[in-house]
Amino acid sequence: MPDQFSRTRMLLGEQAMERLKRARVAVFGVGGVGGYAVEALARSGVGALDLVDNDVVCLSNLNRQIIATHETIGRSKVEVAAERVASIAPDCAVRTYKTFFLPETSGAFDFTQYDYVVDAIDTVAGKLALVQGAQAAGTPIISALGTGNKLDPGMLAIGDVYETSVCPLARVMRKELRRRGVEHLKVLWSREEPIVPLPPEEETERRGLPGSTAFVPPAGGLMIAAEVVRDLIKTDRVLEK
Repeated sequence: MPDQFSRTRMLLGEQAMERLKRARVAVFGVGGVGGYAVEALARSGVGALDLVDNDVVCLSNLNRQIIATHETIGRSKVEVAAERVASIAPDCAVRTYKTFFLPETSGAFDFTQYDYVVDAIDTVAGKLALVQGAQAAGTPIISALGTGNKLDPGMLAIGDVYETSVCPLARVMRKELRRRGVEHLKVLWSREEPIVPLPPEEETERRGLPGSTAFVPPAGGLMIAAEVVRDLIKTDRVLEK
């Protein structure tokens, strides 16, 4: 009898689908990249998702974030994302955390409970704390680096942070991770030279805010989700719980 995952099962097989069903993935940041990662993970059959973000949907999110509509403006991003997951995969267990992940809030999360961590947050301090927390727990993590100020989704790539180039955020992360003794980190990054954005039209926009598009961050989120699914179905971690 066909079900909502039957077309995926045709490619991955029953054992892989069972692994996805038993997996819990934490997505930190559910904006342009993270929102699409959440969507694809839910549609792939991941059985449990933890969504972490303290932001609300705003008008400028409409150009790239899958959870952003005129009806959701002003609402909590994690609440909107959770509702969307429920409408797609009602059996997926979703927990929401309305908090910005920073070193100061990292103690609220037990990384050993996760089978995978997706880092789609913006701050370097938060990213470093996420990486250290996940790796100390032995939990796989993938970090999104720099999809802002880019126009070509075909220049996105996944690899080790120490093999990256061009990306300014990757340069900072390499330096800070090396200082902390972190030897490896899987990242999504772009080989495209960043574009210098025009000044924001509104004085209320914060300085240094990157320009963004409807296709580069979403493509990054889908690539991350694909990598997470591939890693989950080839590991025994979710079967040991």
